[in-house]
Amino acid sequence: MAKDRTSFVCEACGQGYSKWQGQCTDCGAWNTLVPGQRHDLAAAAPSSAAGARAGRMASLAPASSLQSLSDIAFEETERQPTGIEEFDRVLGGGLVPGAVILLGGDPGIGKSTLLLQAMASILKLASEQSVLYVSGEESAGQLAMRAHRLGLDAAVSQQLKVLSETSLEKVLQAMEAAQPSVLVADSIQTLYTEMASGAPGSVSQVREVGYQLTQWAKRTGRAVFIVGHVTKEGALAGPRLLEHMVDTVLYFEGDAQASFRVVRAVKNRFGTVNELGVFAMTERGLKAVTNPSAMFLSEAQLSGGDTGSSHAPVSGTCVTVSLEGSRPLLVELQALVDDSQVPNPRRLAVGFDGQRLAMLLAILHRHAGIACFDQDVFVNAVGGVRIQETAADLAILVAVVSSLRNRPLAKGCVVFGEVGLTGEVRPAARGLDRLKEVARLGFHRAIVPAANAPKSGIKGMEIIGVRRLSEALAQLS
Repeated sequence: MAKDRTSFVCEACGQGYSKWQGQCTDCGAWNTLVPGQRHDLAAAAPSSAAGARAGRMASLAPASSLQSLSDIAFEETERQPTGIEEFDRVLGGGLVPGAVILLGGDPGIGKSTLLLQAMASILKLASEQSVLYVSGEESAGQLAMRAHRLGLDAAVSQQLKVLSETSLEKVLQAMEAAQPSVLVADSIQTLYTEMASGAPGSVSQVREVGYQLTQWAKRTGRAVFIVGHVTKEGALAGPRLLEHMVDTVLYFEGDAQASFRVVRAVKNRFGTVNELGVFAMTERGLKAVTNPSAMFLSEAQLSGGDTGSSHAPVSGTCVTVSLEGSRPLLVELQALVDDSQVPNPRRLAVGFDGQRLAMLLAILHRHAGIACFDQDVFVNAVGGVRIQETAADLAILVAVVSSLRNRPLAKGCVVFGEVGLTGEVRPAARGLDRLKEVARLGFHRAIVPAANAPKSGIKGMEIIGVRRLSEALAQLS
């Protein structure tokens, strides 16, 4: 008799191995191999399920004849607005027919709430639309309770069809019968199909369910939302193949205990990558925030343009302008520098790359003569926002020096610019757009890279262009 043995599958990419090893040689991820199904080593021929999967994979891209690129006719796709301005911004302007959107986030962050509100808003805007909400995690009664808490319109609730099911085959039957304009699958880790082995949420199941939902969307031209869980590292659980398969990948970020949430697009075939949508969590669900900069600035910073305000500037704070997709966003950075009580001083960054903070502190010592080797340094982006661009470098160093010397930055001042290893201040992308946003919110002073300083200036603003880190630090009052 042929022997059975346990195989191992990489959770990141789905690559299979006959024995466990520390690193996946296909994607390079460490400690991602988990036991898979037991396989008969004598079975060399592919199974009928594998053949069916191969056929479905081939059908995702229909065969076509060879054409010249200039001969291919195309037309602009009409988008369906969701009625939630911030959500439409992240999607690139609205829903595209046949698009597959993957929404990931921590448990309890508000993924189901956002999608339920968005579906209700779509039905309210276009009565001819239909929505099927498939929930594998909640019962129909739980969804009804959430809809009542959100105060959804009774007529809209009548049009929104709900199915509490985990079998993909039954879900597909309901989809073919109802032919919804939009489908929500909440979540893909709870759905399973008979065509794949493994428990729901396993690599093989997630991959197969994702293929079938994507195939249905492309064949029918209907939009599909897929809710995905995230790992403890913050990445979407399941094979990375799922992210490559879908058209848009959205991450729901923020502290579940805080009152606001951030939706970020990390992949979008129909819009801008890294676009940001900001929402506030209320008793009646999520509300779009039209002026997100106000959420990430303290009261003292918001009064920065008001010279008659009683709020005095404090040391260790600095406002920067982060470019999130197509929108400049003002964020307050706070730094705390204190004498270290341990042999190895701590370096902690919240909302910013900790390794880059260590590099910036080395630049500060080498090119400005300011040492923090015996100090604990803590940097925080207020509001829980995560800054991923290098244009915040200069603001972070200004905040660190301000805390170290207990010397606040001048009132109503904004700082941005990338700091190079040689101490030079490099320009940031779309500097003029950043400065216009600063002026709109009432700030009257800006320390920016010399290359970003407009020649004609901006009315009501003092713009200081600097070329070196030392020039920027000299502006501390």
